[in-house]
Amino acid sequence: MKKEFIPKLFSLIKEGISKETVVRDALSGVIVGIVALPLAIAFAIASGVSPEKGIVTAIIAGIIISSFGGSRVQIGGPTGAFIVIVYGIVQEFGMNGLTIATFMAGFIIIGLGLARLGNLLKFIPYSLIVGFTSGIALIIFSSQVNDFFGLHIAKVPADFFDKWQVYFEHFNKVNWYAVAIAAVTVLMTLYFQKFIKKIPGSIVAILLSTIVVKMFEIPVDTIESNFGNIPNHFSAPSLPHVDFETVKLLIAPAFAIALLGSIESLLSAVVSDSMIGGKHRSNVELIAQGAANIVSSLFGGIPATGAIARTATNVKNGGRTPIAGIVHALVLLSIMLLFAPYAKLIPLSCLAGILMVVAYHMSEWRQFKSILRGNSMDIIILLTTFFLTVIFDLVIAIEIGIVLSSFMFMKRMSESVLVENITTDTVSGEHLFDEELLDLPKDVLLYEINGPLFFGAARQFQETITNTHFQPKVIIIRMRYVPLIDATGYQSLKEIIKSYQKRDVKVILSGIRDTLKSDFEKNGVYAVLDAQFIVADIKEAIRIAGGG
Repeated sequence: MKKEFIPKLFSLIKEGISKETVVRDALSGVIVGIVALPLAIAFAIASGVSPEKGIVTAIIAGIIISSFGGSRVQIGGPTGAFIVIVYGIVQEFGMNGLTIATFMAGFIIIGLGLARLGNLLKFIPYSLIVGFTSGIALIIFSSQVNDFFGLHIAKVPADFFDKWQVYFEHFNKVNWYAVAIAAVTVLMTLYFQKFIKKIPGSIVAILLSTIVVKMFEIPVDTIESNFGNIPNHFSAPSLPHVDFETVKLLIAPAFAIALLGSIESLLSAVVSDSMIGGKHRSNVELIAQGAANIVSSLFGGIPATGAIARTATNVKNGGRTPIAGIVHALVLLSIMLLFAPYAKLIPLSCLAGILMVVAYHMSEWRQFKSILRGNSMDIIILLTTFFLTVIFDLVIAIEIGIVLSSFMFMKRMSESVLVENITTDTVSGEHLFDEELLDLPKDVLLYEINGPLFFGAARQFQETITNTHFQPKVIIIRMRYVPLIDATGYQSLKEIIKSYQKRDVKVILSGIRDTLKSDFEKNGVYAVLDAQFIVADIKEAIRIAGGG
């Protein structure tokens, strides 16, 4: 098996892990497990599913991703990025539809890993990632207003503007107890660790608010009042009921889950690499992520990926091997088995406060602001993706964002391709190439192409060369700096050759790379231009042009 497909844990075990490292990682795993508990519950509730679905996902995905992934310190589980898409699927297709979409997404992610596409995901523009991440943050923030203010709205609309309209209609029913609990939770989550570093503020807030609400019978919504008991056991794994029509409808959401999960997972791995000076294996990481989603969905779980915040918490607390991630999952399992009956007493306003902090950290407002000061193309991608995510749908936002980014990239690439007439000196009198002074015969035009000759640049290439007012006897097209040519580029090249041949103008191609020569045969260039006029050296091209 190639190294890129060997899980990090296997390599580390082979190398040997010291007892000190195991102890340190176990302690980090305990802390991360405690941090993950309220997040797993909150993400599940915000996604429109019962609380235990988030815990089950964190346990199963956490173990699989750490055991078989390509990162030393990655922590897997449910994340805020999935809330929007999961909520939409559940509302339209129910839990069965979510299970099918997550199951399919798992196989898609595995396919990406097996195809070695892990490294290609890094080419997705940062402005696109910030756009939909900030959009998700705003939607998470909006989804928590009901519980944060204790408005007790039974059915909150999914549409962004409808949601806020309903909120404004009910702001006269604010439960100030809920607001106080949520506000204290936000403050403790943000600032508690400045005083006691090893204890997460969110856990302290949950414990205090749950005890106070129970002891003093404070009238606020709790998990129990809205969702009933939290089971302290796993449901048996089962395959979802599948029909072809539902699968067709869920293909797009499944691809969105796969793409979103892959991006966030690999981003988390890259961030953690920079923190520990390591290097993850992207392809095996994707395979583990895919397997985690498949298995988790069979147990009724929700989509999972690498969690940036929990991974960073792991690193900061000394985690350096996948043992920490495995321990984190086992801690969650222990809590579920032993303390699930008490978790039902947690106030929803407390969880809303925690998610408000998650939304703030996800918003990436500093990066958003920075991109807005950049070039117009990045701004267009950022704002388009952001508003599509908020107003319409995350799936649409990702699809259009990628297409738009591709067009922007092609536009930039086409602008970077230079096609210059270098027969004469520049206006300033300086020769364009100081390293060589070419003695061109009379009635010979020399063009230099610099950059890939692909479909985005083909029209510019064709227009520049054919729109000359000078009628030469020979035209030399120098291509020493052309790394690749696509089908459109070859078609344009052949049309130029035919056009000049009709006017009795000899065409010579110079500086053709060896890597392109086999493609010339495949794309029919030799059928329109004799091989003697396709040379490797400019001096040879000039000799032929002069009749030598």
